[in-house]
Amino acid sequence: MHAAMSAAVAAASSVCSAVQARLEQLRAITKDDKSPVTIADFASQAVVARALRAALGDDLLLVGEESSSFLRDPQHAVQLEATLAVLRDGDKPAWPDVTADSLFHAIDGGDADPLSPRAVAAGFFTLDPIDGTKGFLRGGQYAVALAFVRDGVPQLAAMGCPNLAPDPTVSAETPAPSGSLFCASRAGGSMTQSPLGGLYGRGGGDLAISPASRAAFASARRHPVLAESVESAHSDQSASAIIMRELDPGYTLVRLDSQCKYAVVARGQADVYLRLPSSKGYVERIWDHAAGALIAEEAGCIVSDVFGKPLDFGHGRGLEMNKGIVVAPAVLHPRVIAAIDKHRPRD
Repeated sequence: MHAAMSAAVAAASSVCSAVQARLEQLRAITKDDKSPVTIADFASQAVVARALRAALGDDLLLVGEESSSFLRDPQHAVQLEATLAVLRDGDKPAWPDVTADSLFHAIDGGDADPLSPRAVAAGFFTLDPIDGTKGFLRGGQYAVALAFVRDGVPQLAAMGCPNLAPDPTVSAETPAPSGSLFCASRAGGSMTQSPLGGLYGRGGGDLAISPASRAAFASARRHPVLAESVESAHSDQSASAIIMRELDPGYTLVRLDSQCKYAVVARGQADVYLRLPSSKGYVERIWDHAAGALIAEEAGCIVSDVFGKPLDFGHGRGLEMNKGIVVAPAVLHPRVIAAIDKHRPRD
């Protein structure tokens, strides 16, 4: 199962990279600045759904972010044709004989209900076909994130970061064409395939990510590094600054889109990832965190909400039982939670 997940994510990441390389051309064709990420979203979900079913059978349950209703609308015929072309074109087409109907069927294969009796009993896959849409559009970091969830807990994860350099000494804010693929299994550890292209023909190898390896890399720094979202709407950045100054006034900052933030903490490029609620009542989506959370946990980090509670993926499409996200190595996580609690507004 894990090999099938990794291959599916690698294939989808390749498609997304091809779309990102043609941003301006696709914008001109569709007359819409946001269309390239829409096209990549649909193509990515279709590729992953098709690959998983080919490897694991048609009865698997996939909880995806997209449905085909947008592409079925005649008003969006240009976007449909562009999505089909992305899958058919190139030196190594992802889906040479794709048709509109087969595309719709694959995309809608991600419509499983995570609370259905079968999903609860057997588990389900959850996919974010492009996590970090604004990062994708600006040529920055984004991710294709796939996880298998059972009993409310991610059990397997595969996450493609097409612009994240395999070498952790390279700034995570600097897009790199080689990319990285991160994989994890519960109680089985995390690893990275470097570069991402190693799974589709450009070489590379597996590298384990362990608590010791991340600690050794991080120990060279004098001050901790915070990873947070580029978009201020995603997290209360002023609150994050207060928390980090409580830990170390000399902390530094890296801002990235997508679940790449989990990966940079997992491999030691950053020490803390904070996603502090910026609006009352907001509920995080499971596909935005399942893969990254497992990768970070298996590298020796603790992933929790702002109260220190483990993330619970067993309540549908949202993390209904949690508020905010805190990721840090086990030695540092209690201090982060203590700092949050110290500055938490009191009723």
